Amino acid sequence: MNSILTDKQTINQEKQLRYALEKLNQVPDNLTLFVLDSNQVLVGSLTDGDVRRGLLMGLTLDDTVELFMFRHFKYITEYNFSLLEIRQLKDSRIKLVPMVDKDMHIIRLIDMVKYKSVLPLDVIIMAGGKGERLKPLTDNMPKPLLKVGDTPILEHNLNHIISYGINRIHISVNYLGNMIMNYFGDGSSRNIDIKYINEDQPLGTLGAATLMEEINYDHILVMNADVLTNIDLEDFFKEHLEQDALMSIASVPYKVNMPFAVLETAENRVMAFTEKPEYTYYTNAGIYLIHRSLLSRIPSDTMYHATDLMQDILNKKEKLMQYSIHGFWMDIGRKEDFQKAQTEIKHFYTK
Repeated sequence: MNSILTDKQTINQEKQLRYALEKLNQVPDNLTLFVLDSNQVLVGSLTDGDVRRGLLMGLTLDDTVELFMFRHFKYITEYNFSLLEIRQLKDSRIKLVPMVDKDMHIIRLIDMVKYKSVLPLDVIIMAGGKGERLKPLTDNMPKPLLKVGDTPILEHNLNHIISYGINRIHISVNYLGNMIMNYFGDGSSRNIDIKYINEDQPLGTLGAATLMEEINYDHILVMNADVLTNIDLEDFFKEHLEQDALMSIASVPYKVNMPFAVLETAENRVMAFTEKPEYTYYTNAGIYLIHRSLLSRIPSDTMYHATDLMQDILNKKEKLMQYSIHGFWMDIGRKEDFQKAQTEIKHFYTK
């Protein structure tokens, strides 16, 4: 845990209440201190309400924090929490929640107001493509670093992922990968942890997933770096879980308007017709949720695409689901898409 955070937001249980009140006065946004024992184990929480109740019971400013603290505080355990727990915390309007390790040491404090959710997901962003269709823009710049507005495409996506409480992200790089690594670094400036996967050879839209250093959760979010979207990641994950899918594909509705009447026929006999119908198809948005067990099916050091895994699941008659994006989505693949994105980016931050 960050040492500045430790000093500001935590207190030892043996400290006198008068000292705790001074610290509470320094955290007006959430008015909560987390109480630690001598081994830095989280043992309680302290708010103005806890202080008030203790004083009404006859305790004094000279008594220790241990006598005032609330022992049945809410917390989540790193790598062992569910989406349901997060929703319950949100619904309870709890503002600040500690994430702890198995020994009850605080890993991070999560501002439940700041984040849309906290998703138990591993994440890999595929950022190794050459962006051939965007040349000459990509001659000396990797496509994920091209700016839409004042911000690189990849940074827009990182910010969106971070808004769902995710703080560990893998980025797969190849073409001009050092530029991406130098720009984002280890993620510490954004209070996240970024690990890079260097593809010695292009591995497709999914091959690099087998090279993730550490997988902590049962489900993995895989995302192409060259899409812009404000997809509701919590709702996407919720649907994935409820459908008990091995893999879920985010999709975008694509409408086709036929300029003529369409005939329905049987052995050349017209049975019916529809005048200038509109058809809706669902296209692959380049965003996936996969169960970690699927990684064993991906060959190592080989070009392998998400569509290859989709076909494998279909061949085995297993559960492959689609989730329609209701918000903003753009694929930045062509020059005209890139130019259009400069005016459309304002929709990225709205739902």
